[in-house]
Amino acid sequence: MFQPELETMSREALEALQLARLRTQLARVYVNVPIYRRKFDEAGFRPEQLETLADLARVPFTVKDDLREAYPFAMFAVPQRDIVRVHSSSGTTGQVSVVGYTRGDVERWSDLMARTLACAGATADDVVQVTYGYGLFTGGLGAHYGSERLGAMTIPVSGGNTARQVQILKDFGVTVLACTPSYALLIAETAASMGIDVRELPLKIGVFGAEPWSEGMRKQIEQTMGIRAIDIYGLSEVMGPGVASECVHQNGLHVFEDHFIIEIIDPQTMLPVPDGEQGEVVFTTLTKEGIPVIRYRTRDISRMVPGECACGRTFRRMERVTGRTDDMLIIRGVNVYPSQIEQVLMGISGVAPHYQVVLDKRGSMDTVEVQVEVSPDFEFDEIRELEALQRKVSGAIAATLAVSVDVKLVEPRAIQRSEGKAKRVVDLRNKGA
Repeated sequence: MFQPELETMSREALEALQLARLRTQLARVYVNVPIYRRKFDEAGFRPEQLETLADLARVPFTVKDDLREAYPFAMFAVPQRDIVRVHSSSGTTGQVSVVGYTRGDVERWSDLMARTLACAGATADDVVQVTYGYGLFTGGLGAHYGSERLGAMTIPVSGGNTARQVQILKDFGVTVLACTPSYALLIAETAASMGIDVRELPLKIGVFGAEPWSEGMRKQIEQTMGIRAIDIYGLSEVMGPGVASECVHQNGLHVFEDHFIIEIIDPQTMLPVPDGEQGEVVFTTLTKEGIPVIRYRTRDISRMVPGECACGRTFRRMERVTGRTDDMLIIRGVNVYPSQIEQVLMGISGVAPHYQVVLDKRGSMDTVEVQVEVSPDFEFDEIRELEALQRKVSGAIAATLAVSVDVKLVEPRAIQRSEGKAKRVVDLRNKGA
């Protein structure tokens, strides 16, 4: 562990620390952030009314639109001169949201990312290749500072030029790879085309995040690359990567609860769900100075994992994110997440772990087509075998998700690869608008 005295706190001590930090945080944002003061006043809540952690349920939620409304700097809880760095969201769903960091925020973020790498089994003896993008995206610099804080040799490659990524993996003796899971598969695929077997390299750990991925994809990556694949979690609005991480036991992500309070709510009723039930993840930052977020609705879908972890960490664990409420597809009345389709495909031989869900219109009717690559060793021109595989994929999706979709099998490498987050859904319904 990187900070064992904190990562193994008793529940009683941890909740006392959370309560003290939460009281301070609520008072700060009420005084310094007009948006929070207005929301608290409208809800009839004053920070001094918080007596227990359960009272947090009386505090209004923060949503993405609040951050958009505040663009660029109206959410700062400190004077602008105290902000030493800004990052932002990608803006793929609208106006970007800007996140500011004080020097203290950067220090804490470095510690939390060092924790994350230590959870994965990394030490100061490792060589870490950071393939997340550098810049306004939080992934690259977050992983970079954490690796340096851990004391590991850090290679700031950033994204792109996959052949060069492979060459650096080989030549520099990289032992830890930090990137998106879909890009890890592209790296392995590119290495194979270069005549390099990644399993023969020193690489032993993958630290993967920034997109939902299935247990089936984890197994595919581990088998293809000969590594332990660790899921990490974070989002720009809360801090960036380093909010939660799996440990070597790979049984849920430890939420770093000395810095964050997690809630799981029913997105329809806004009420908390019992541990073990799926719902929307909500985070409150306890130590963020630049832009604290209070009960921020992430739109991510997960659940709390019951019980204790064998690693000895006492922080509660959340399940791997299965999707986002705004990524959910409604197919003939059935709610479907792309990661569920991925999980089905991973159990079928003959198809590769590359797919896209294409939404289109036929007249006034929405259509859904799942395009799936066949494996490189599959005889694509064998019509009978191709038809049999197509029926198998369609049947497996229908049996698992209780909905039928059109399945189109495509040749290897027909689906465009991404050097960042994989684009799983292509919506063509408004292409002519």
